[in-house]
Amino acid sequence: MESNIIEPEQKDLLLDVLSWRFAGNMGRHPGLQWDEVLRRLEEHPEKLWSLRAMEETGGEPDVIGRDKNTGEFIFCDCAPESPKGRRSLCYDPEALQSRKEHKPRQSAIGMAEEMGISLLNEEQYRELQQLGRFDTKTSSWIATPSAIRQLGGAIFGDRRYDRVFIYHNGAESYYAARGFRGLLKV
Repeated sequence: MESNIIEPEQKDLLLDVLSWRFAGNMGRHPGLQWDEVLRRLEEHPEKLWSLRAMEETGGEPDVIGRDKNTGEFIFCDCAPESPKGRRSLCYDPEALQSRKEHKPRQSAIGMAEEMGISLLNEEQYRELQQLGRFDTKTSSWIATPSAIRQLGGAIFGDRRYDRVFIYHNGAESYYAARGFRGLLKV
């Protein structure tokens, strides 16, 4: 990350968008109050940089819950489809490095690290899908268990036929309709 501080006017605009999205999607976070989320964001202003990066790449981040152990609010990309600014990526830096030609511009893991967020794991992806209909035309890379990754693979998910599917592919593959969804705890 270059600098994890955003300008005051950018902060105000981002908070307005997040507040509006929070109020418009109460089913994603029943029982949670925006004032509590705002207070936490003000206590951790460095997280706004990551949320802004999520927003700028088309993720439409929103609160989807609260960590039972730490009390942190969980922000997740809630765009209907995999974020447009994060598509056509292979899985991780190792996969990116292994491609000899036609390399994508970046990897999902590499970009997530630059943004200060993490990929959803399979359980988190399935939980997100309980809150709406996501990835009905696209797919999203998912944090892949090391045993699968060591064999050269990576996993991704989508929703088709009103059902959530988890698939596999070579980690070096990339497609115009596959990106990744990020998660950030605040």
